[in-house]
Amino acid sequence: MSVIERGVRAACITLGIAGLMSAAYANTPAATPPTGAAPVANTPAPASSSNNPVVLQGTAHQALFSVAFDGDRGVAVGAMGELLESSDGGKSWKATAKGITPLSLLGVGLQGAHRIAVGQQGLILRSEGDAAWSKVESGSEQRLLAVSVNQAGLAASVGSFGAILVSENGGASWQPVVVDWTRYLEEPVDPHLYDVAVSDGGVITIAGEYGLILRSADHGKTWVSVHRGEASIFDIAMRPDGVGYAVGQNGLVMTSSDGGNTWRDLPTGSEAVLLGVWSAPDGRVIVAGMRETLESRDAGATWKRRTDGDFGTAWYSSIAAPASGGVVLVGHTGRIIRIDS
Repeated sequence: MSVIERGVRAACITLGIAGLMSAAYANTPAATPPTGAAPVANTPAPASSSNNPVVLQGTAHQALFSVAFDGDRGVAVGAMGELLESSDGGKSWKATAKGITPLSLLGVGLQGAHRIAVGQQGLILRSEGDAAWSKVESGSEQRLLAVSVNQAGLAASVGSFGAILVSENGGASWQPVVVDWTRYLEEPVDPHLYDVAVSDGGVITIAGEYGLILRSADHGKTWVSVHRGEASIFDIAMRPDGVGYAVGQNGLVMTSSDGGNTWRDLPTGSEAVLLGVWSAPDGRVIVAGMRETLESRDAGATWKRRTDGDFGTAWYSSIAAPASGGVVLVGHTGRIIRIDS
């Protein structure tokens, strides 16, 4: 796999400017965004004429990379330290944690009282309950791309060059996890890890380059490889009922029906870079990426390419659903939209 192929997602999510997303294929994983200025505040946007109202609209130099909900409480994070919070299911958003960092926040996770955001240079922010966000020492300087936490406070974050961090106290302190990657790869490389999911039962699932999906049932002490392929996996979403979906390079979409132990490909007809996935028990699946958004109403058996709004011309990188209904997507120009349920 070439350096360009390895850097697609890492470059995308660290450039932090929608206008440069089309150049992501030509950048290496070391590409970084400007960090000297604070982002311009997002402003509420009027609902569009489609079924996808734009809830919040930023500027050309803004970007939101990750969104997560626990109930109707949501957090979205993005370029240059932007952090937005919602308490009404994503209908309105408020900028918080202003001035804490100029570095980009690339992943966010929340469950119960635990809220964690991660980003460039090993950055970790944490908020417990309604407390203010504060920096936490991670012990790493690698770019952290994703984080997940469960109700019990078991958390895991992953990132560049095989970085894995685990916390057992809701993100208050972190320990590095060292993996012998030669057990899973034929070449001596430390793969970028793009996403992580921590189940209520304490199973940690990580995904990344080379189509890797690894699972640990003992808080990261040992790992079992459950998938290996050609295309990088950029997002993995597991439901409590054991159904999961994963998406990535070259239009990759996979599904699991046994809690993530086995995976199978779902043909989509897409060759796009797919960055985010969400699914519901009724069979609805939404996949978002670079100039591509796909929707299925039958658990991925068939797909429809969405062309309404800017789905075919812009990028969205993360999807989450509040308890009160609707689906929220975040992406280019600091934009937040809601899709009707």
